[in-house]
Amino acid sequence: MMRWDRPAGGREPAAAALLGWLSDAQAPRLCLVSGSEGCGKSALLAWLVHHGSRPGGLPERTVHAVVPPSPDESVLATVWSIADQLGVVARAPWELVPALAADGRRTVIVLPAVRGGAVAQLVLALADVPGVRLVVESRSGSPAHRLLSGSGCAELDLDLEQWRDERRFAQWQASQPSPHEVAGMPKPKAVVDLWDPVAVCRADASTVTAAYERARRGEHGGLREAWLRAGQSLCRDGDPASRALTLLAALGDGADPRLASALAEAAAASAWCWEWSRVSGDLVPPWPGPVSALAVGEGPLAGAVLVTGPSGSVRVVRMGDGGARGRIAVGSFQPQSVSVLADGTVLVLDEAGRVHADGSWVARPTGSGIARLLDEGPTGREVLLAALRDHVGTAIACAAGPDLGVVAVGDAAGEVRAFGDWEGAAVLHRGEVNAVAALGMPVGSEGVVPLVYSGGADGTVRAWSPGHAPMAAPLAERDSAVVSVDAAMTQSGPALTVAWGDGAVEWIEVDTGARRTFRPGPLVRAVALAPDGRLVVGMDEYLVCLTPGSPAQLAPGGVQSRP
Repeated sequence: MMRWDRPAGGREPAAAALLGWLSDAQAPRLCLVSGSEGCGKSALLAWLVHHGSRPGGLPERTVHAVVPPSPDESVLATVWSIADQLGVVARAPWELVPALAADGRRTVIVLPAVRGGAVAQLVLALADVPGVRLVVESRSGSPAHRLLSGSGCAELDLDLEQWRDERRFAQWQASQPSPHEVAGMPKPKAVVDLWDPVAVCRADASTVTAAYERARRGEHGGLREAWLRAGQSLCRDGDPASRALTLLAALGDGADPRLASALAEAAAASAWCWEWSRVSGDLVPPWPGPVSALAVGEGPLAGAVLVTGPSGSVRVVRMGDGGARGRIAVGSFQPQSVSVLADGTVLVLDEAGRVHADGSWVARPTGSGIARLLDEGPTGREVLLAALRDHVGTAIACAAGPDLGVVAVGDAAGEVRAFGDWEGAAVLHRGEVNAVAALGMPVGSEGVVPLVYSGGADGTVRAWSPGHAPMAAPLAERDSAVVSVDAAMTQSGPALTVAWGDGAVEWIEVDTGARRTFRPGPLVRAVALAPDGRLVVGMDEYLVCLTPGSPAQLAPGGVQSRP
């Protein structure tokens, strides 16, 4: 049995009550730890966090997220801290609450030193989520305490004698040279120049967030809007260069042009080089809209990235600068996945998993009309498209081959099926296949070998070559579902990019296992990787193109559970 460390200051009765509350399935979901200043609230919460974070502890006593106390209390910084620790992405409370509700697992969140009513309102919203338990510290009489204490919560008022062992308290007090609080409120941070992009990249993230929350829209030359778009990433423990890159990616074209120059210079030491961004509201070139799927163009569409979204169309965007190149009308359905055959045929999955093909960019065949009439029977392309239309999938990808190429389709049962020059099927995942990528790998005199990469709801990325058994071990694995994958043969060899449900994008060099990570802040909807090394990341509010910068870090064995 694990030893129970005693809390300081004779607070054993309060600690036992907290543990009893955690173990009681019928107890209120919110426990309010209150009392006057200096009564030991922070020390008790510090003990609970230590006790609930030890390996091998009881599951019902495990603490899953702790919001660092800050003198600049910010609702958004609180949301981003909780989301980041729980492996979800949320721009605001209205996204955090449903994200935790959809997860459904038991989740214990500790919030020390809550003072204001805004964060208290967030606490009440979270307390309505089944499975979520909250331990909140608030000084008696504060606005937060007044709001929360009347909510039907369980309350530990540490000013009451019943929550203290007087004998042990006297012994502890005699051993202390002065009143002691283990995790008191940090001192206010230095004032930050919110117009200076370099200064905000170096400043305390919660301080900057609180200041931009109080500011009005349009202030600070567009820097405020970029910070609030990318905030969850910026509030992680990041170096100034990485923060500068993240801010640069989220900066709209209406921002003060001096900001982009300063941020580009500050981001020079990051793992990525920024190429371009298209942000909601951009006019020149125009923002292509929210992203649901991406694909790199082939054949007549080479040099472009295809962008699908809820608009029901496919926008063709130049890979070099993000400018508009064209548009493909695919019907009244909402595209879920998109890919391109070598001849420029665009394949799109609708919301029911059916394949739709558009050949408007395909070069017309040469020869006389009489010769085409005499050539009876369907073409190989037509046979392939007919086979695809008979299949229901969740994700689709194409790669070049000796003739038609290969098309890989994943489904809801975890199976990936190959069509075209190579055929076959393999069950690669437990649960739904969320994304697939295909790559024609040149292999000496043998020509091309097809490789299929798939990402699943089970949090794994796996590799398979049709006609062979799948690789036994995953290429990558995390405690988060895969959102999107893409692959390309780059100058340094085959590369794979993966977007995860916790907001991370990884670039993996397949041969060496070396990798680099980018976190834009919002939830990533799709990624696309071009042979020249350009990586396009699509989100609800912006599209960003990056290329690798400094050398990637080698991951032992080529498998990484967490960054």
